[in-house]
Amino acid sequence: MKKRSFLSAIAALLIVSACGKKEQQAPQAQGPIPFPVQTIAPQDAVIYEEYTANLEGQQNVEIRPKVDGFIQKIYVTEGQQVKKGQLLFKIETQSLNEDAAAAKANVNAAQVEVDRLKPLVERNIISNVQLETAKAKLAQAKAAYSSVATNAGYGTITSPVNGVVGSLPYREGSLVSAGDEMPLTTVSDSKIMHAYFSMNEKQMLNFTRNFNGNTLEAKLKNTPGVSLLLVDGSEYTEKGKIITVNGLVNPTTGTTEFKAAFPNPDAILRSGGSGIVRLPVQKDAAILVPQNAVIDMQGKKMLYVVDKTNKVTPRIIETSTTSGKDFIVTGGLEQGEVIVTAGATKLKEGQEIVPQNSNNQETPAKEVAAKETTDTTKK
Repeated sequence: MKKRSFLSAIAALLIVSACGKKEQQAPQAQGPIPFPVQTIAPQDAVIYEEYTANLEGQQNVEIRPKVDGFIQKIYVTEGQQVKKGQLLFKIETQSLNEDAAAAKANVNAAQVEVDRLKPLVERNIISNVQLETAKAKLAQAKAAYSSVATNAGYGTITSPVNGVVGSLPYREGSLVSAGDEMPLTTVSDSKIMHAYFSMNEKQMLNFTRNFNGNTLEAKLKNTPGVSLLLVDGSEYTEKGKIITVNGLVNPTTGTTEFKAAFPNPDAILRSGGSGIVRLPVQKDAAILVPQNAVIDMQGKKMLYVVDKTNKVTPRIIETSTTSGKDFIVTGGLEQGEVIVTAGATKLKEGQEIVPQNSNNQETPAKEVAAKETTDTTKK
């Protein structure tokens, strides 16, 4: 009996001891956690409207033969820089040369006839009508010779502009003619590159409202410089300028075409390439929120608003575009409201926080997490 009582006492002591340890290990209740916040206030911002563009040299000249013949010699290679007047192709024109020689002989014969008749007319042996007829035949022979000689000269093809040689679809020995669909090559003057892009009717309406001027020409003068994003995502080093805009809307596509010019001193841009033209637009009194503050929820954008009791409430907002690292809000927020700018994924509706105003809107959630860890360790 005494043995049973002793064992019961030991068991009771162990239970009390275990309960004490559990109480010591149980965490204490955690208070509100600090989060960075921002008070909404309208401010000026710059946004970038982006348009897909096709690139072309300021001059893209198709080189086509004016006479039929075989390509005798090609003097350039694809991608070669050429000067105006530089020799590009030589087309065999032997038959034309023979025709030119025959036409030259006719000129000489006509000239001899005129020279023969002149003294006869002077001595009144023949009438002046015969001499004038001979002179007309001489003029006709000279015109025929000039036409044939010019065609023969077309066998030598030179570059009409400074630029870069495009593809060479034909090889030496190929038969070409003036009616061929494909040109011999294209010479592109790429010192200045033109970026062609289009705006739809709504974008065009916004363009006319955003920039001052009574005419399109005046508005173009007031547009700022544009930038160009290349296909690898990098920004082209040279700034461009919008130089022309089509005054009519294309009835088929419903768009208006713009042209921007970009200097191309290092030949980085190539005719036939593509890019994205970025047009900066000033927005006055815009509502901006950091992108870090926004959570994507099934295609909608949400952030947390802090009320007067420091409790947070989720809010769906509407945005139009971005300005730097901020979203431009078009609906869902009002001036004077307070939002959480970082660590929103750790929040729950109705949770109380300790708001921390900070000029650095990029206060990362790492600092919030570090603060949580410190507070837990201390407790």
